[in-house]
Amino acid sequence: MMTSRPRWLPHPGWLLLIPAVALLGGILGVPLWQSFWRSIGSGDWTLEHYSALFTDGVTLKVLARTGQAAAVVTIVTLLLGYPYAYLMTRVGPLWRSVLVVMVLMPFWTSALARNFGWLILLYDNGLVQRFIALFGFDDVVLYGTAQGVTLAMSQVLLPFMVLPLFSALGGIDRRLLLAARSLGSPPLVAFWKVYFPLSRGGVVAGCILTFTLACGFYVTPALIGSPRESLIAQLLGQRTTQLLDFAGAGALGTLVLVVTLVLVWWANRMGGSMATIGAVAGQTGTRR
Repeated sequence: MMTSRPRWLPHPGWLLLIPAVALLGGILGVPLWQSFWRSIGSGDWTLEHYSALFTDGVTLKVLARTGQAAAVVTIVTLLLGYPYAYLMTRVGPLWRSVLVVMVLMPFWTSALARNFGWLILLYDNGLVQRFIALFGFDDVVLYGTAQGVTLAMSQVLLPFMVLPLFSALGGIDRRLLLAARSLGSPPLVAFWKVYFPLSRGGVVAGCILTFTLACGFYVTPALIGSPRESLIAQLLGQRTTQLLDFAGAGALGTLVLVVTLVLVWWANRMGGSMATIGAVAGQTGTRR
């Protein structure tokens, strides 16, 4: 006679997660704990390394600059990636495969090679500068500026925005738009109140993924940007490789991790609530 499993025992299927959790704990958890342990004095329980971050006059400026650059890159990739992902859902299977391959091609190329390609394009009298000069902007300089770094980072991170959007847009029933149009809704209103709220899950996922990756970019700002406009990853590299300040670098890394997690949590909460409000508004708009 079979006996029922007690409710307090976990399901046997959860045991399959043990290898993955152990691997992630060893790869991510142990280094993070070591960095945090160094930042608090390795047992001396001091917070001087954290207080120095708010009083050195450099860390907060670099952190704000990094957040601004990551936000701009996220907005640019969203504005470029949303129409592209929408086009991928509208074309036939053949052209959809072509568009998917174009999105995946950057993953087949070395990140260092892509950044050196942008270095050549953005250099003085390069192809991008000569193209902009055709419109009368002869004095535009992109190499060694935050604008050039933003442009290169947007191209590198664009696939990370397009793929979540394509997954979300591909699951939307387009008959809802036809229903809204049949009820007298203009195309733009139907898109904003019906289609876009249903895609906000993909928008939030793409924005979170792009923002977090942009916050940790090192190679692109180091090659294309200026040392006077360095980002947080460059500051971390400087503290570990040049200054050998591992305790300060651990405190800085912990601060960046906490700030990023808080922003991701806030974006997830806001995105979920906005999607709910938008869906309700879309239902109300289609009933009128």
